[in-house]
Amino acid sequence: MKRTQSKAVALALDHVEAWSNHDYERARKGLAPDVHVISTSTMEGLPRTDLRGVDEYMEGLIKFADPIKSGSLEINHSVGDDLNALLIMTVKIEGPPFGSAILQGARLYRFDENDKIKAEQVVFYVMAD
Repeated sequence: MKRTQSKAVALALDHVEAWSNHDYERARKGLAPDVHVISTSTMEGLPRTDLRGVDEYMEGLIKFADPIKSGSLEINHSVGDDLNALLIMTVKIEGPPFGSAILQGARLYRFDENDKIKAEQVVFYVMAD
């Protein structure tokens, strides 16, 4: 069976490709002005993130993505429709606070009528490389 990529999955993939390669301007362009992101992990010591607006989002994203090794993104699964996308992904980390590690996570997106990220929910954990 041939699968076609949904509109929201294509938009989400463009976004994660951008920030995982430290192209933060490209990542910023995909955000709605009132974007809302929630991020959580079961790992002790990691804060729960709840940010609103482009500036807060980008500040948090840059802190999160700076230690990610460019080119290490692997999409393990993706599914979506015109407005929603779910990505299961892996990236390699090289730097504080985890050192050399692998981050596994899921990112759930909701896009607005202008194809901008309106809402994002992230769950993840980090394991030794």
